[in-house]
Amino acid sequence: VDGHVVRMLLDTSQFLLVVAGPLLLNGKRYTVPMATTEGCLIASTNRGCRAIEQSGGCNSTLISEGMTRGPVVRLPTAMKASEIKMWMEDEDNFEKIKASFEETSRFAKLMRLHIGQAGRQLYIRFIAKTGDAMGMNMISKGAERALNTLQEEFPEVEIMSLSGNYCIDKKPSAINWIEGRGKSVVCECIVPGNVIQNTLKTSVPALVDLNICKNLVGSAMAGSIGGNNAHAANVVTAIYIATGQDPAQNVASSNCMTLMEATGPTNSDLYISCTMPSIEVGTVGGGTVLPPQASCLEMLGLKGSCNAEPGGNARKLAQVICGTVLAGELSLMSALAAGHLVKSHLRHNRSYINMAPGHMKDTLPRAMTMPGTCINQAP
Repeated sequence: VDGHVVRMLLDTSQFLLVVAGPLLLNGKRYTVPMATTEGCLIASTNRGCRAIEQSGGCNSTLISEGMTRGPVVRLPTAMKASEIKMWMEDEDNFEKIKASFEETSRFAKLMRLHIGQAGRQLYIRFIAKTGDAMGMNMISKGAERALNTLQEEFPEVEIMSLSGNYCIDKKPSAINWIEGRGKSVVCECIVPGNVIQNTLKTSVPALVDLNICKNLVGSAMAGSIGGNNAHAANVVTAIYIATGQDPAQNVASSNCMTLMEATGPTNSDLYISCTMPSIEVGTVGGGTVLPPQASCLEMLGLKGSCNAEPGGNARKLAQVICGTVLAGELSLMSALAAGHLVKSHLRHNRSYINMAPGHMKDTLPRAMTMPGTCINQAP
């Protein structure tokens, strides 16, 4: 698409590993790797990146960070549970727990506890910085050590599970949407009216109106938690697979609120922002060590640990994800406002020719096209 998309076949022959961009973010251009079976996603994201570059780029910042693990412990009575909750919330006692927690890793830094009580059970949400790692293993070790310290103080503490679903991992939840988990990031861009008209083929009033009706009111009507967006999960999952993240964590990582408003002296330009409170991401450990995924991180300049600042690469990766989501939101919302969604999908998604890697296209006979595909008809 306009010379910016390169297709490569993964070993599984199931995903297309594609690079989209460049994404001009915080004054730097990033070529963004995405693994997907949906051709239209790449074309759309790339168009959004082009619109952002024509607008002078987007800016992103980290609001907060902290990976979580939420064990559940049980006490003999609710009164005893309340006593221990207050004990842990005391500043001096928290320092004891913190010291124990941080013995397990030189990168784990416990920031705070968020403790919920249900009868005689306590749900203890450990919130910690984990360097450039996504951090679930790291924080689990720290939480286990801290619970052992708690048992030394209160032998009646019964550890039910190291995970009590108060973390909360890979499940929809209000707490991740409100409190955040992993990296909390915001990204914004001002798109001039001429870019909206010429590149995105729609208008500022149409986008603002649609965003209210769809992303805000529509999501409220559906009772969505963290779903005030058009398709953030599409972009998050594609980047996660390409860069070795845990794809199942797209559940919370795709929490996103997309906001649009008219701006500028004559309200002819568009202000757009994406706020993503729970991007669970890392650049070391897990799938990031696999050769293809490590190469994708290297392409971004974010492979491994950040020597200058612990956690710096993971934080930048979260910002790249948020910026790419913004590009995807901008393009899809424009397609919807202009009525181009179906045409775009027919063109990019529904033929073997379009989805096949370049070296295979000449070998695919026309007879292999599925009934109902629109290779010849689509513009």
